[in-house]
Amino acid sequence: MSTYGYYRLAAATPRVRVADVDFNTNELVAAARTAAAGGAAVVVFPELCITSASCADLFYQPRLLKAAEAALLRFAEETRELPLVSVVGLPLLLDDKLYNVAAVVQGGVLRGFVPKSIIPDKRECYERRQFSPAAMLSRTEVGMMGDFFCIPIGTDLVFDAGEGLSFGVEIGADAAALLPPSTRLAMQGARVILNPAAELALAGRAEYTRNLVQARSGSCVAAYVRAGAGVGESTQDGVCGGASYIAVNGRMAVQNTPFDRELSIIYADVDMQRLAAARLSESSFCENLLQAEWPAMRLVPCRVEPKPCDLAYAYLPARPFVPCGPDAPARCEEILNIQAAALAKRIECAYARTLVIGVSGGLDSTLALLVCDRACKLLGRSNDCVLALTMPGFGTTGRTYNNAVKMIQLLGCTFKEVNIKEACLLHFKDLDFDPALRTNTYENVQARERTKLLMNLANKTGGMVVGTGDLSEIALGWATYNGDHMSMYGVNCSIPKSLIRCLIEYAATQSEPELAEVLRDVNATPVSPELLPPADDGRIDQKTEEILGPYDLHDFFLYHFIKYGAEPEKLRHLALHAFAGEYDEALVESTLRTFLRRFFSQQFKRTCVPDGPKVGTIALSPRGDWRMPTDVCGKLWNS
Repeated sequence: MSTYGYYRLAAATPRVRVADVDFNTNELVAAARTAAAGGAAVVVFPELCITSASCADLFYQPRLLKAAEAALLRFAEETRELPLVSVVGLPLLLDDKLYNVAAVVQGGVLRGFVPKSIIPDKRECYERRQFSPAAMLSRTEVGMMGDFFCIPIGTDLVFDAGEGLSFGVEIGADAAALLPPSTRLAMQGARVILNPAAELALAGRAEYTRNLVQARSGSCVAAYVRAGAGVGESTQDGVCGGASYIAVNGRMAVQNTPFDRELSIIYADVDMQRLAAARLSESSFCENLLQAEWPAMRLVPCRVEPKPCDLAYAYLPARPFVPCGPDAPARCEEILNIQAAALAKRIECAYARTLVIGVSGGLDSTLALLVCDRACKLLGRSNDCVLALTMPGFGTTGRTYNNAVKMIQLLGCTFKEVNIKEACLLHFKDLDFDPALRTNTYENVQARERTKLLMNLANKTGGMVVGTGDLSEIALGWATYNGDHMSMYGVNCSIPKSLIRCLIEYAATQSEPELAEVLRDVNATPVSPELLPPADDGRIDQKTEEILGPYDLHDFFLYHFIKYGAEPEKLRHLALHAFAGEYDEALVESTLRTFLRRFFSQQFKRTCVPDGPKVGTIALSPRGDWRMPTDVCGKLWNS
């Protein structure tokens, strides 16, 4: 069964006693078993955890060093059957020098040693008193306890666990170096950076460390796992807090509760395929690799059998475009400002005297109208330069019509109404078309009639037509070619439907009560082009999401397909997890088929879309974001 690129990573802070090697090893073995039972593929333990990190001059004692080596071999033997990689720390004596190393253990075998590069020599920590930096290492392999087999050692090791899981190790303060080992490791293919650490808990340090871990994961486009030594370390002159973090590509995935007196393990399910895709399409890795003159890394195999991940510890929001948390209002404000600033610039350079916009009372035109309002404020113009048209047709309902009229009036725009029914009937006659037939012709004639009115009114008034179509519609081609598909500037072109609802709700919180009420009713109205007659009771009968499937699903598929290249099977798997309890398997499956079919078949509409502002990392402009041949064959994705 496929893992779909996901692996569970763990950071563990076990109980330790200072210099009690047997106790510490027992705790490490128990913690490794717990991590394996929790589904972890990799677990990292704190720095020097076999002996404890605070042994000070006891590190000079041969008895402690020999005990640590024996304990490492015992740990390897007792975790032989566990299906995971463990990274444990110990002191290692080589060539009359002492090194602070992390040992990589898998399947009962010592796969490699990574020595610490940066040895602090500062007020709170005199590691240089005992340990030598990695630069003083004069060998690339080492034996243990008189054995003849050789184990790789060095800071140039990238461990390959198979199926896309590769990792490197840097220790403690290495992460804060001017050029940390993780940079080189990431550039040479490590998608995960493991950091066994031990540092004193000082006021403000936890926040610094958290930000450092998050930043390193972002700059390396990697997962970064840090395990900190806990309160079992010596408290003679300070205390270790056991702060542990897992960050993924600039986002903090999980952190533990510090100062825990028992075993602490945190998990994160990380998508290695997603990291690989991000490096391929979003980062400057290729350029960095060309510029780097470092020698090649050594690749060390330590294969872990892939196992299906239940995604219990995955960051997988059902609505990835929608901001959440305490920063959500600020993000909404930023997006609206981007849209408004872009439109204001276009107004200036086009010398537009008016903004012409069709307002239906639906989501898209509502957001576009709010953006016009903001743009006018930026330019110091009165909103009466916004010519807002309602163009009732055969499917217009009282609810949407009334909301459109109220919004236009409350925003102080110039209101104009043109009923398009008669013009459409005349055109049906020209086409010898029977309007009793509810075909695409019946619908598209209305859409093109509206666009014709808007364009001609813009010509008449020296203005420009503001487009209302959104990213979800552009992705699916859910627009009439040269109808609502066309405008002079599309302010919503990179805003998906799920985000539009969020932005309108935010705008409602910033509006006067009467306008807020209208905006919230717009959000509560079913999405519809209103091109077919309403139901007998006057309500919307043509509901887009009953035809295409939920926009939330389409936006989810779009996000993971465009941003990370997720294959159809993976899209289905992720959606079933993200929308568990909300959408059933049959609906997810049918919506996915619709998304893939329409995405590939509708490129011709995207090839000639108008200009519009990009507000996030995903957009479908053929000029700078998504370039795909119009005549592409989508068989590989639709089969």
